Amino acid sequence: MAKPLTDSEKRKQISVRGLAGLGDVAEVRKSFNRHLHFTLVKDRNVATPRDYFFALAHTVRDHLVGRWIRTQQHYYERDPKRIYYLSLEFYMGRTLQNTMVNLGLQNACDEAIYQLGLDLEELEEIEEDAGLGNGGLGRLAACFLDSMATLGLAAYGYGIRYEFGIFNQKIVNGWQVEEADDWLRYGNPWEKARPEYMLPVHFYGHVEHTPDGVKWLDTQVVLAMPYDTPVPGYKNNTVNTMRLWSAKAPNDFKLQDFNVGDYIEAVLDRNLAENISRVLYPNDNFFEGKELRLKQEYFVVAATLQDIIRRFKSSKFGCRDPVRTCFETFPDKVAIQLNDTHPALSIPELMRILVDVEKVDWDKAWEITKKTCAYTNHTVLPEALERWPVSMFEKLLPRHLEIIYAINQRHLDHVAALFPGDVDRLRRMSVIEEGDCKRINMAHLCVIGSHAVNGVARIHSEIVKQSVFKDFYELEPEKFQNKTNGITPRRWLLLCNPGLADTIVEKIGEEFLTDLSQLKKLLPLVNDEAFIRDVAKVKQENKLKFSAFLEKEYKVKINPSSMFDVHVKRIHEYKRQLLNCLHVVTLYNRIKRDPAKAFVPRTVMIGGKAAPGYHMAKLIIKLVTSIGDVVNHDPVVGDRLKVIFLENYRVSLAEKVIPAADLSQQISTAGTEASGTGNMKFMLNGALTIGTMDGANVEMAEEAGAENLFIFGLRVEDVEALDQKGYNAREYYDRLPELKQAVDQISSGFFSPKEPDCFRDIVNMLMHHDRFKVFADYEAYVQCQAQVDQLYRNPKGWTKKVIRNIACSGKFSSDRTITDATASSGRTSGPRRTHFCSAWTPGLALGSGGEPLTALPLPKAASLPPIAREREQGTGYCPSLWNC
Repeated sequence: MAKPLTDSEKRKQISVRGLAGLGDVAEVRKSFNRHLHFTLVKDRNVATPRDYFFALAHTVRDHLVGRWIRTQQHYYERDPKRIYYLSLEFYMGRTLQNTMVNLGLQNACDEAIYQLGLDLEELEEIEEDAGLGNGGLGRLAACFLDSMATLGLAAYGYGIRYEFGIFNQKIVNGWQVEEADDWLRYGNPWEKARPEYMLPVHFYGHVEHTPDGVKWLDTQVVLAMPYDTPVPGYKNNTVNTMRLWSAKAPNDFKLQDFNVGDYIEAVLDRNLAENISRVLYPNDNFFEGKELRLKQEYFVVAATLQDIIRRFKSSKFGCRDPVRTCFETFPDKVAIQLNDTHPALSIPELMRILVDVEKVDWDKAWEITKKTCAYTNHTVLPEALERWPVSMFEKLLPRHLEIIYAINQRHLDHVAALFPGDVDRLRRMSVIEEGDCKRINMAHLCVIGSHAVNGVARIHSEIVKQSVFKDFYELEPEKFQNKTNGITPRRWLLLCNPGLADTIVEKIGEEFLTDLSQLKKLLPLVNDEAFIRDVAKVKQENKLKFSAFLEKEYKVKINPSSMFDVHVKRIHEYKRQLLNCLHVVTLYNRIKRDPAKAFVPRTVMIGGKAAPGYHMAKLIIKLVTSIGDVVNHDPVVGDRLKVIFLENYRVSLAEKVIPAADLSQQISTAGTEASGTGNMKFMLNGALTIGTMDGANVEMAEEAGAENLFIFGLRVEDVEALDQKGYNAREYYDRLPELKQAVDQISSGFFSPKEPDCFRDIVNMLMHHDRFKVFADYEAYVQCQAQVDQLYRNPKGWTKKVIRNIACSGKFSSDRTITDATASSGRTSGPRRTHFCSAWTPGLALGSGGEPLTALPLPKAASLPPIAREREQGTGYCPSLWNC
């Protein structure tokens, strides 16, 4: 009888023994042709540009797969604490270029594609954006996944594989029109379906309390099919996983209808079940409870927690049978991060599994749940917080409603014991809000059920503690933290602005790409004439490139020597695109009033999407386009002022406009923007910021010095004082002639002659019920813009401030955010970028997979395999990965 194999022997039999070499142009070319012929079944006679893109994507993916498998093997062998990042949004954008950058493949691919007579940039443009997010929330999640992989952390992103992402925006007669974002219509070369891990998710039904415990019966089942996407770290061989769930109806779904002959109804009901993952809900910052949205939230939570527990139980290489049955160590092995309140149902769902399924005592289950979960708050706007009707829970998730009631009762008992007689405090802190329609406050549930609660900028975290969750902070101050947001410098500098990245590398080396604080080394170069010229040259090249892009894609000609004044983000009243519009109208009036005066040429670019049901936001877009129609066609104005609305703003468009921007507009009302990450991207790419003391702007001003930003307007305390005093918009309207003129022009139909009353709702809101106090900041904003003009007339002075901003942007790396969050958590990381194989020495040659060939002498550096060449240069990888 054969001796049973050990785990190590099993691993050796099935593991990937060699990793694909990197940087070999001939191999890339060969792999490209192989995929064109054998994967896509095409030759050069019939292949389309899209076929070439897919052939290249598969070629690049080949270099990911071995590293992906080996990373997961490493995690199973080491059994580290795993981070599970739950988010309803992952705004990933395009994957091809990001993967090439992180693997160090871009130059080899560029050369190979050139040798094949193709253009790499043209192929990159063919890829669809994975627009599975509305804006900052989803893009932050994407940056965090990149950072966790780059830091070598055992991390997983969990979300929904929406069939339709954030809508495509078309501008028709100045109005936003939404078109479905069918991003999967040509297929997705990066994902891998995992039907073997398909899981059931239950809805509806009823609850029975029996001597054997609580049972949730007669439920409707929807299957969750996982699709895995690799997330490569930057040059460290770590490839983590983003797992997105797609809803599938079970085979026996409504089979009884089919049996009586109603086949069509049975099929339609299958479609209803699969609607759960059909479309991403647009974010308008106004919560509207819809059953489908609640289904989406529970769907991702239920599938993810089953997957997490499966992995926890069987986290042993080559073993699917449970090897853990005790949950005492669950918080030591599992960290669940809730990205906003959307995954809040993780708390009652984990309790349900522990208590009802695993038979863990309630108090112990609650201790485990709290130690496992952490919550990130992303908004201070009360109307944006999720409050679900109890009646909806009663029907859809009856067992979870019971659990939430029980959690709330124990919580209120604890509060009552600490604050006896304070009935109003109990009301404020309850998860259940009483009223005509009883509701469940999901933010309160998150705070109660998590061991840590963080804001995303220091000022935001203070507002969270002193206002949004004041009572909870007084109860448990130790759980409230700040984790200022960040961005990945790989995508938001190296990928999108290679000219600037190269200029920086020439001066300080490459370390800043994984340690952005190294940018401080640029500070001594602020007065270096050659460096000032180099930075200014890169900016002008980026502006020329973006001008050409606008002319090609938008049929708009702009002056590339003008100031590029950029305001791109979701369209919302609190982000105050209207304040920008009023300034544009003021500039227009000044040019018309004194056309002989020397004005700084300015191209104002505004972009962003309005939620389909958000009337005011869509009207703001119409106002921007209407102002542009007048300004851009006025011969008196000429090239001195242009207004461009950037249609269908998305990640791939951001990667083009941000490197070209001179001025970054971050002008939300103080106290309303949680953090912002667009501000950080512009800062890193050499744009100066005009903004309020809101969100991360505060910390940007501290890092770079307030004198190196253009800060204006009310502070948070000023806004609060104005609220108490009573904000009177007419006071500003009557006192400021230029403001009055601009408002009157908008009101009278000057910018909408065919529809004179078109903007009546905007004017009425600004004059009578403007929560975001546009008029109160108008004067300071216009004066600050005059300072912008004055500095822009001095190119050298402007570029000096640009360099200082770049040098001081190191704090705003998502690597730093993740490092802060994991510093004291005991989470195990993977191998670091500087880890090299101890079995290999410079005197040994390497095989094509990176294995030492001890019998062979070392060849000349030029003929070394790519891994060996990189190792010789000190920039490469551990050839044998973690088995050295």
